[in-house]
Amino acid sequence: MAKLLKKVVMVLCAFTMMFLFWAPMSTRAEEERVIIYVNPPEDWNEPFLWAWDEAGNNAFASWPGGEMEVDPDNEGWYYIWVPSWANHMIVSAGEEIQTGELISEGGNVWVTIEGMENAEISYDALTEGELPAYVEKFKIHVSLPDDWQTPVFTLSGAADEDVAGENASSEMLKMSDDGWYTGRVPVDTEFIILSGSEDDQKTEAISTDPAEVWITVTEDGSFDFSYNDPNAVEAPDISVSVKVPEDWESPCLWAWSAPDGTNVFASWPGEVFLKGEDGWLTLQVPGWVNSVIVNGNEGSIQTNDISVDTAKDVWIVVSGPEEYEVSYEVISTEEMGENAEEMTAQKETASSGEETAAEEPAQTAEEAKSGSNTGMIVVIVVICIIIVVLAVFFVAKKKK
Repeated sequence: MAKLLKKVVMVLCAFTMMFLFWAPMSTRAEEERVIIYVNPPEDWNEPFLWAWDEAGNNAFASWPGGEMEVDPDNEGWYYIWVPSWANHMIVSAGEEIQTGELISEGGNVWVTIEGMENAEISYDALTEGELPAYVEKFKIHVSLPDDWQTPVFTLSGAADEDVAGENASSEMLKMSDDGWYTGRVPVDTEFIILSGSEDDQKTEAISTDPAEVWITVTEDGSFDFSYNDPNAVEAPDISVSVKVPEDWESPCLWAWSAPDGTNVFASWPGEVFLKGEDGWLTLQVPGWVNSVIVNGNEGSIQTNDISVDTAKDVWIVVSGPEEYEVSYEVISTEEMGENAEEMTAQKETASSGEETAAEEPAQTAEEAKSGSNTGMIVVIVVICIIIVVLAVFFVAKKKK
């Protein structure tokens, strides 16, 4: 009996070791990344990549996605690393400039773009030399005095004022539409130094957490920084109330801020409406929301993009995907009946519809996989309990 007990314990221990070995391997596989190379038309400045998978898991937090980097060794080519599971892509380069949906079969890809409706994917390398290494980075936003021309940010491993050593590197800051300069910094950077074209235009070494940050610099080079966007619109939550056709099951709301693409909800189709009064379905969203989509049947049917005023409660009566009425006062049943024919005639144009495909997928990979560690712990605990129970059982039997 003792020999049998030893065999059982050995088998269970072997299984536990195999599981512990396999789990990290599985995690590493999930984190695998591929490189996406893009050769856009010459007038497509600073392209971005929006990427997601078939289930709607999004590789980036908000549209237009990740900014692609120039490959200095291959003229005209830009690149970005994305999770290997994000095989649906859209390349964009400013308002109203974007490709249609591109679908990769997996692995590294090279995309040649002739125009918005003409893009070709290749799985054979179209660039020369080795692939650039993947470096995880975070974004910095910088506000500088007007006389700080051609500003740069210098990355250093030391806080010393003299950063011209071998380990220091400098890059130009880019001016964005909101008046702030931007740059991307590797997460293992210890210090950042901002400087202008003149010798006296320089900050001291700045140390921040590896997270998106806004840095404000004054004339004397002193600075302050925040992890919250100082330009964000502060407004109380608003209520979005809707009525939809009876065959729209489980109506949901998708809401965001245009044109920056900041989404309210983590993944399409958004949040399910709650039952309100007088037959209305309602949901609370941040007051900065200015664009919404009402959808049903798990997102398979939806309205066009609907522009709404910020910081105002809104009521929307939906008769069909392109037929709806928007009001900032409660719409009575009588008014709904009187306006039914007018609503049918008022079909929204599809000018803003191009953003819909790019805005829908939004769940991040980390959120989609957050339960994996919990499952592993449960399995290990169960195995340990089985071993203890068997040991107690056989020891008790042996004493008898």
